[in-house]
Amino acid sequence: MTQTSLFDKIELHLVRVLHTVITERSVSRAALRLRTTQPAVSAQLKRLRALVGDPLLVRSGTGMAPTAVALQLLEPAAELLRSAERLFGSRAEALAFDPAHTETTFRVAASDYLDPQFLPELVTRLRGEAPAARVEVLPLSAEFDYRKGLARGEVDLVVGNWLRPPAELHLGRLLSDEIVCLVAEDHPAVKSPRGWTAERYLASEHIAPTPLHPGARGVIDEHLDALGLARDIVVRSPYFGLGPQMVARSRLVLTTGRLFCSRYVEAVPGLRIVRCPVSFPALVYYQLWHELSHQSAAGRWLRGVMRDVARGLPKTGAAGEPPSRAGAH
Repeated sequence: MTQTSLFDKIELHLVRVLHTVITERSVSRAALRLRTTQPAVSAQLKRLRALVGDPLLVRSGTGMAPTAVALQLLEPAAELLRSAERLFGSRAEALAFDPAHTETTFRVAASDYLDPQFLPELVTRLRGEAPAARVEVLPLSAEFDYRKGLARGEVDLVVGNWLRPPAELHLGRLLSDEIVCLVAEDHPAVKSPRGWTAERYLASEHIAPTPLHPGARGVIDEHLDALGLARDIVVRSPYFGLGPQMVARSRLVLTTGRLFCSRYVEAVPGLRIVRCPVSFPALVYYQLWHELSHQSAAGRWLRGVMRDVARGLPKTGAAGEPPSRAGAH
């Protein structure tokens, strides 16, 4: 078969089907994402198998797994889709994109370290402006490789904090926050604020989130490492939102942003915010996205909503911190 006759059998949508089937590892999920039927995707997969000369997806346990050939084709397919986007531009898509009628599924991966009002506000805004769209909120966890997820189109945006965000991704700054400590109201840091020194802080019992991947360090410990310091982490938990309740019943210290702490001081009895005796830079939250969706009108709209929600979050004062002890770091 000549190159010309081979190209005659391929259209851009078939490449999109190839990319989607491989990333979803399921014909039925690919059909949902492509907003088509399962028989239609199955027929297109059959064409792809004939063109490539490989099964592409094979049975593996109770699900499907991509073959080695399929994984090798994933990035070339993604690059071809990106090139098509650059070639034809986003003007037509921008004219066609209407949030009020779109049926797009927006996938956002986020940590629960930020202001607990952020994701509820985001979902409320998306449901109000794009009522026919679907929203999937994915956790940032050790099991989820967000960089691969963005590169494969499995997720549209990732929200979190990094001292050094990945250089290969686009980023937008959402908000910055002061780093403070959350402790129980009878913690020594509250009873004797003058004695709440850097040495006492480092020697205290700390709670910290489970690393996003083996060997990973969060922004708090990355900064302490740079200063040649280390704290005593006695509790690690993937459920950051449960941390304040653990703190209220113990001598644990939770070090994180004031926005997060302030919301929980208002909701959980027995908590106080105290200054952090170690100097930290501001905690900055970013939204990250891949070149794959950089020119997408739906992606640009989603990123704009994300920025607006971050800017519109209700500001808090020094809730839970005695006025005489409040202060900047």
